[in-house]
Amino acid sequence: MTPEQQRTALGTFIRSQRELANLSLRRMAELAEVSNPYLSQIERGLHEPSMHVLRSIAEALNLSAETILEHAGLIDPGEAQSPDTEAAIKADRRLTIQQKQALLAVYRSYCEVNSTVSSAEPASPVEPISAEGSAATP
Repeated sequence: MTPEQQRTALGTFIRSQRELANLSLRRMAELAEVSNPYLSQIERGLHEPSMHVLRSIAEALNLSAETILEHAGLIDPGEAQSPDTEAAIKADRRLTIQQKQALLAVYRSYCEVNSTVSSAEPASPVEPISAEGSAATP
């Protein structure tokens, strides 16, 4: 793939993710802390963004930087690591600091409890929860 094709593919990906997130170009530019014309040029494949800008765009779209870097052709798809749960909670802009702290505390407590359970004992399957909050019956 030529550099021009990479820029075009990256721009198309960024635009589609922005549209999926229902963000206007102006709002996305504000979130990524870049100018409207610059973001427009990136989306049209006319400009190659820096690593800093790619990270800002990824953050604005609630994507991992690795996802953006894959589409930029800067890393191979196999190189990206699976997302870390704690990092995902910390990075989620939809949550308040208090909500993040509560989620992290619950997550860590579950991990701690599960690490003390005997590895010989298989984990029990999780029952689906209905909309009313009780275990669903088939």
